[in-house]
Amino acid sequence: MAFKSRTESKELKLLRTLNLRIDLPVKDSKNYHNLEKGYKGEQKFDELLAPLPNNWLTVNDLLLKSDNNYFQVDSILIFQGTIHLINVKNYEGDYYIEKDRWYSTYENEIKNPLDQLKRSEILFKKLLQEYGFKFSVESYLIFVNPGFYLYNAPRNLPAFFPTQLQRYMDKIISIPSKLTDRHVKLAEKLVSLHLTESPFTQCPDYHYEKLKKGITCVSCHSFIAFFKKNIVICDKCGCKENVESAVLRSVNEFILLFPDRKVTVSAISDWCKILSRKTIRRILSQNFKYMGCSSSSFYVKDGEIE
Repeated sequence: MAFKSRTESKELKLLRTLNLRIDLPVKDSKNYHNLEKGYKGEQKFDELLAPLPNNWLTVNDLLLKSDNNYFQVDSILIFQGTIHLINVKNYEGDYYIEKDRWYSTYENEIKNPLDQLKRSEILFKKLLQEYGFKFSVESYLIFVNPGFYLYNAPRNLPAFFPTQLQRYMDKIISIPSKLTDRHVKLAEKLVSLHLTESPFTQCPDYHYEKLKKGITCVSCHSFIAFFKKNIVICDKCGCKENVESAVLRSVNEFILLFPDRKVTVSAISDWCKILSRKTIRRILSQNFKYMGCSSSSFYVKDGEIE
């Protein structure tokens, strides 16, 4: 049971949106592609778990703090008496280990993922102790990309490689697991401790005036040049999307990038470009709460406090 579903991080959403509208600096572009690839790897791990018996609790994407130290865990599997801490890696290509150092054949030395795993386990155990939960903890690296190979891997490495993933699935299926309220309380506590704002977020400076405006295709992400009746049509891939859906996607991008700017007919018209103010006003009125009056009016999502 997925007690906390997986979602893209705010950093990934920001970089994904910016990548369409500006030329990202090399460092930020590399960070974006690494985050995108990492998220796809985590989704692949979720797909492997999905068809299995539902006899454990899964808590995904946690950013936690213990002893004033932040740590991230891709997935936590809560069984009857055991917890699995999982860090998913979507590495591709050939890697090797020499004297506890990890190397890629094309990027030279990389951060040792075992160090991160061990650190997370130590901090997580302290967190459990702090809140009075007694479980044994096992930590694993899960490599999901079939194009990955690691040379010189020690036999006792706490990891499962692409050809061993079924072995891990068989392992967790065989774990006796009768869940009680105690397990649910642990999952609830972990979710309540999750930090939504990460101190590790890295995004470049950006300015409204320098971003490319317009609605992007939901499929290929090209900018859409025209629409017909209530349908926007991509001239690159031919994808069609309802105008309202396309506008709402664009509004969400606007809010993500500029949380301090008010959502107005004028602002969203300029952001979307190809649609009339009348169309924008209709869509905003049907999906947002109208605030203010005349020239100072703006829209907010239901539940937002202004």
